[in-house]
Parts: sequence; C-alpha cells; structure tokens
Amino acid sequence: MRWKLKTAAVITPLILGACTAPVLPVNYSARDAGFAAVEARTSKAIGKRTVWAQSQAETVAASKQVRAMVYGKTINAETAVQVALLNNQGLQASYAQIGLSAAEAWQQSTPENPVVSIGLLGIGAPEVGLYRALESMIAVNLLDARTRKQRIAAAEAEFQHAQMQAVSETLALANETREAWVNAVAAFETVSYLKRAAVTTDAAAELAQQLGKTGALNKAAQAREQAFNAEMAGQLAQARLDAQLAKEQLTRLMGLWGQDVAYYVPDALPRVPNTVSSHRGIERLALANRVDLEVARLGLEATAKAYGLTDATRTLTDLEVIAGAEIEREEKDGETETSVSPQVEFEFVIPIFDSGKARLRKAELSYLQAANVLAEQAVNVRSEARAAATAYRSSHQIARHYSDIVLPLRRTIDEEALLSNNGMITSTFDLLNDAREKIASQLEAASAKREFWLASAGLTAAIYGGGSGGGGAGGEAQIAAGGGAGH
Repeated sequence: MRWKLKTAAVITPLILGACTAPVLPVNYSARDAGFAAVEARTSKAIGKRTVWAQSQAETVAASKQVRAMVYGKTINAETAVQVALLNNQGLQASYAQIGLSAAEAWQQSTPENPVVSIGLLGIGAPEVGLYRALESMIAVNLLDARTRKQRIAAAEAEFQHAQMQAVSETLALANETREAWVNAVAAFETVSYLKRAAVTTDAAAELAQQLGKTGALNKAAQAREQAFNAEMAGQLAQARLDAQLAKEQLTRLMGLWGQDVAYYVPDALPRVPNTVSSHRGIERLALANRVDLEVARLGLEATAKAYGLTDATRTLTDLEVIAGAEIEREEKDGETETSVSPQVEFEFVIPIFDSGKARLRKAELSYLQAANVLAEQAVNVRSEARAAATAYRSSHQIARHYSDIVLPLRRTIDEEALLSNNGMITSTFDLLNDAREKIASQLEAASAKREFWLASAGLTAAIYGGGSGGGGAGGEAQIAAGGGAGH
C-alpha cells in the first residue's frame, strides 16, 4: 500500500504575512471612529452640538431632546439649527459614511488571509494498487504585504476626506436651516403688513361704495378702489401660502413630523444692528478655515496615494507564494519507507497584453484633475469671501437706510396727512393713499431686513464652508427671536 501525503509548509507563509501585520488601529475600529473630528470642527464654526445616533436608544434620546426644544414653543434661529443637527436623518446618513471609510481603512490595515486548500484522493479505489493521498497547501499573496502600507495610506486619506465631507454637510445643513428660519419669519412678517394694507383697502372700498350711492363718486373711481381691494386680497392669500410653505421647508430641514410640528416662529425678524464689522482679511480666514477647500486638498492627497499604489502594481498586479511538502510513505514487504520532498510555487499574472500603462495614465490624469479642482476651489473661496463681506456690509446699509430714513419719513407723512384730514384740508382718499404707500415702504424695509439676515448667514458660511457657494453656518450677527407670539 502507498500513502501519498502533501502537507503545507505552514510556518514560512504565515511568517511572511505576520511580519507586516500592524497593531490593530483603534482609531479605525472604534464605534464612533472619526466623529470626534467632526464634532470639534462643527463646534468651532457654529457653536452647536451634533450627535451620531447608532442605536435605537440614542435615536429615542435625541428625539426626546428635540421635542422638549420645539413642542408648543416659539423657536429662534439658534434653536432651529440645533434641532436640525440633532434630528435630520439625512445628516445621520452622512455620518454613517465616516464609519464606512473607517471600516475600509481597518480592512486595508489587516493582512490578507492565507488561502488553504485540502484534498483527499483515492477513496474507494480497488484493493489492488490501492493508494490514498492527502494534499494540503497554503497560499499567501506576497504583493499584499509589499503594498499594504500604500493601501493603508490611501485608505487613511479617504477616511480624513469622509470626515471633512461630513463636516461640510453638517455646516451646509446648519446654514440652510438658518436661511429657512429667516425666510419663514420674513414671510409671516409680510403677511402681517399685508393684513394692515387689507384693512386700509377695505375701508377705501367701503367709502367708495358709500360715496357712489350719494353720487359724489363716479363708477370708474368706485371700480378702481374695489379692484385695488380685490388685488390686495389676492396678494394676502398668496403671502399666507408662501409663509406656510416656508415654514414647512424649515420643518423638513429640522426632521420634524407628527406632534413635533406643533411649533411656532416669530411674527417678525429682529431689528438690524446699528453697526457691523468691516471684515478685513476675510480671504485669509476663508483660506484657513473653509472645509470644502480642505475636502479638495484631501481629495488630492487621496488621488496621490492611489497614484503611488497604481505605480507600484502597474506591471505585477498579483504575486502569490504557495508552499508545501510532499510526503510519500510506501509499505512493501512489511517495511515502511518515507520520503519528503519540499515544494514551493509562485503564481503571478504575465503582463503580455496589459502592461499597466493605461491604468498608470488614468491615475496621472486623475491626479492632474484633482490638482486643478483644488486650484479652482482656492480661487472661488477668495471670491466668495469677498462677495459675502460686500453683501453683508451693503445689505446692512440698505436695511438701515429704510429703518433710519424711509420709515421715519413715512411716519411724518402719515401724521401730517392725518392733521390735514382733520382740518378738512385733504380728502379721506388722500389719507388712505398715504397709508397704502406707508405699508409699501414697510414691505420694502422688511425685505431689506430679510436680505441682511440672509447675508449674515452667508458671511460665516463663506469663512467656514457649507453655504450655497460652498459656505457654512450662522452669520456674525446672531439672530435673536423676533417679536410676536409666532405662527
């Protein structure tokens, strides 16, 4: 009887893999890997807390916090932003990407498992010439050990990129929520002004009707007043619709539903501050702090790491060593003879057709593309910072012009018109017309105020990132709660 046993030289390939095995990276395997960097960067920019809920208990706890902040309350812009950061599910999905990239980096830092093959041959053969063979081999990819450091570096760059991308999306949500709050409050403020205008037009239409009955006002003049009143009713209805839709947009960003939508926003935006900063050196601040600029830089680094890996494997993409030993034992005339034959095999792809030049060229162009994207982003950041500072200062001047000059003049006109009307110098229609013009000026002033607070939101966005042009969070002038009970 002949026994043929082929077993692996286990020690050699396992040592080859173990020599390059790094210590388990805690920063990759931790449950909240990478999220601390997101928290720190977000807090620096907007001063708000954010959470990464990874369990049902954490989600329920965040929901309870949110309900305590909004249910039955009139919320300001800061509360709206905080609720969005705690409750927006799209943001939670973005945070999950950090975990995915950490898991990928963890995977790349782990040596490739050896491949073990076992075979049992000769079972059930006839007794004459019977032999049995047990074959076992272990294969280890040598190229995996050689390129692991480069692959870990590339995965680390992607991990950092995912963190900064999460910061950018956090700041974007904060900025969008703040703008939505401004738009909602401004919409309800417009409704309040149009309500006052509707009272005036109702009075004018009623007066025109009464004068028409006495013959003191012709039909054309009556129709003119009634048409204006009807148009004002249509504008008021549209304003109410716009206000409800604006509030619904805010609700959506905060991730509210069910009973939690029972919250209110103020009736009016807060007054514009007397002075604002000139913001000299805003370009320098933007270049030092813009998250999207850092995302582009990390993208360039990741592309460079990938380029290095491609260059290292452009010719030889896979190299495996297969080690083992063949042990033969033969029984003859009652004696057993054993022979051992060591065996080593190398397995690799011969680059006959694909020399790797095409893959290397793609990697070169990807790096060039990422470099140009970074350069363009730096130019855009400078421009957006200058534009944000200009918009902030100019919108402040315009809003103050209305509040300091236009509206006081309108109040003076209103007071003098009332005195003239009491003295029978001017007609009631002139008085009503002055009141309508005053309300028109108030609407323009409210619009200017809205533009200022939106510019305020865009200012810090231009410095830190997350805005529509790449920018981020709340503005320099904090938006306090407006007046009124809210809607």
